Amino acid sequence: MNRFLYTWAFVVLFVLAPTAVAKSEVELVVEEPFIELRTGPGRGYPVFYVVEAGEAITVTRRRTEWFEVVAPRGKKGWVHREALELTLDPDGFAIRVEDSSFGSYSNRRFEMGVMDGVFGSADVISVYGAYAITPNISTELAVSQGIGTFADNVFATVNVVHQFFPDKRITPFFTLGGGVLRTSPNATLVEVEDRTDEIAFAGVGLRAYATRRMLLRLEYKTYVIFTSRDDNQEIDEWKAGISFFF
Repeated sequence: MNRFLYTWAFVVLFVLAPTAVAKSEVELVVEEPFIELRTGPGRGYPVFYVVEAGEAITVTRRRTEWFEVVAPRGKKGWVHREALELTLDPDGFAIRVEDSSFGSYSNRRFEMGVMDGVFGSADVISVYGAYAITPNISTELAVSQGIGTFADNVFATVNVVHQFFPDKRITPFFTLGGGVLRTSPNATLVEVEDRTDEIAFAGVGLRAYATRRMLLRLEYKTYVIFTSRDDNQEIDEWKAGISFFF
């Protein structure tokens, strides 16, 4: 349980707040005492001009985290995304510049990840792969290993995920699926045969774009295990993890 709490804390600490997209070809006003213009898109290029507070600049193009701008008196140079956020739009509002890799997140098709948590009273780790059928709907295939005091579990599942806001940095989701669970009791504690059962589950969660091609994911699922006996089991699962899209 403690391992899951540590993973959960790690995910929460790295969830980034939503930001708005900075558009090109707009006039911005410098709010801070000054911003520096460099001769090229990188910190290795020298500073050749300083734009002072109250002066206007116009964004002309972007190269990763650097923006080419035109300053007063026709001075053209490059500023970093962080410097561009020290400006105001024509209406006097502060701007937030979108991470350059966020566009690829909105258009993602494939995803792979690993998650850690608790399955009932057992520790569980899962690996999964996903394919986006539409921006809102994706299908996932996962394999999980649960290690408990009295038994170990291995289960494979297939599920469908519906994301409510696929173009946002943070979105809740709902999932529904099923699979097969293999239970292997600890022979030193109990004398029960291994068994294989069908399972079905429903769940909810939260996905967040972190940085570059990395996502953070939190989820809760409730499982029904269809045993060969007349006493089907219900088990809750909590997991947190990271995934990568491409």
